[in-house]
Amino acid sequence: MTQLRQEVGPDEAGLDGEALDRLEKHFARHVDEGRLPGWLLSVARGGRVAHLTTYGLRDVAAGLPVGPDTLWRIYSMTKPVTAVAVLLLVEEGRLGLDDPLERHLPAFAGPRVYDGGSGIEGPDSTEGTEGVGVRTRPAAGPILIRHLLTHTAGLTFGFYHHHPVDALYRASGLEYSVPPGADLAETVEVYARMPLQFDPGTQWNYSVASNVLGRVIEVVSGQPLDAFFSTRILGPLGMTDTGFHLAPEQAPRLAELYRETDEGGIAPVPGLPVHGRPRFLSGSGGLVSSAYDFHRFMEMLRRGGELDGVRLLSAVSVALMTGNRLPGGAVLRAFGAPVHQEPGNDGLGFGFNVSVVVDPSRTLAPSSLGTYGWTGAATTAFWVDPARELTVQFMTQVRPKTLKVFPELRRLVHEAVVC
Repeated sequence: MTQLRQEVGPDEAGLDGEALDRLEKHFARHVDEGRLPGWLLSVARGGRVAHLTTYGLRDVAAGLPVGPDTLWRIYSMTKPVTAVAVLLLVEEGRLGLDDPLERHLPAFAGPRVYDGGSGIEGPDSTEGTEGVGVRTRPAAGPILIRHLLTHTAGLTFGFYHHHPVDALYRASGLEYSVPPGADLAETVEVYARMPLQFDPGTQWNYSVASNVLGRVIEVVSGQPLDAFFSTRILGPLGMTDTGFHLAPEQAPRLAELYRETDEGGIAPVPGLPVHGRPRFLSGSGGLVSSAYDFHRFMEMLRRGGELDGVRLLSAVSVALMTGNRLPGGAVLRAFGAPVHQEPGNDGLGFGFNVSVVVDPSRTLAPSSLGTYGWTGAATTAFWVDPARELTVQFMTQVRPKTLKVFPELRRLVHEAVVC
């Protein structure tokens, strides 16, 4: 186990110490007022950690503090790792971005698109006429691998409660993305029976797509997803504290998971089943990681696919992943399904499982052009600012209801960068 350490002073890295003090005090108040249990923040310039702070507790009941070696459920920050895995197979010629999904997962042949109905009674309309719950029609084209990477495939999440197809997911046991007791292959077969919300490539809707990609990786590589991640990404990058489950000696370092209560406080809640290999290996959100490990992953991307003499991806593949890949250079707020047409998505495009700043004048928080990153369901976040050679990560473990920390985090970090 290697833990993250501060390597240079803020001044040497072009960071304002007073601004960093303001940042620390701001997030310390979240802990002191009971909105967060504890957190870790790291800021690096040019690959060197120039600010590393921990505050509060990783386990409130036990009184255990957050440390640099704390382990965190990173949830959707798993998705960029999945994108890297896909690009490894693309570079080897074993998978193509424009491959129809059905070539690798035949259950997705002949996709159908929602064409009316409430969706509340269950999905069995397969002939494009009136059925139980919804009507469907043939999709205008197949789902492509690039559609899954950009969340433009027409898939969804059951927990949205915004579209009749969301209701079909819930009726099929997919409110939390996986039917009880199912593995990845079984779960993806259920996804394949669901109608699409829209024709592939015509809208953006954050979805279960990365779980489908996880199954594609298994089929194409001939390895379980955890084995592929370990041998091709985590091992080469020295990410020894990252995986789908914990070894017994790692377990004491795992932060407890909390939820935001209606009163604005926090309460413990069950998290990912990480004590023992899970039956369901989620390419969408299944990983646990440490600050040291995720710093290495960010740095690999920032350096164009190479870290410490190990080249994981070509610079071309990293540029493909971290540029805006929405059709016509669209932005999320305009191209997104209605549930995503919110101010926080203004000025952002989307690459392969990362958001990308395409218009800094319209983003909710100050950002540099080309900055990319993503967040996790337990209020974790990372971003890479290539122009300023900046990598940032924030780790905590709260499933939020109203708590919004990312705009203020972006603003306060932005204020601290002076050159």
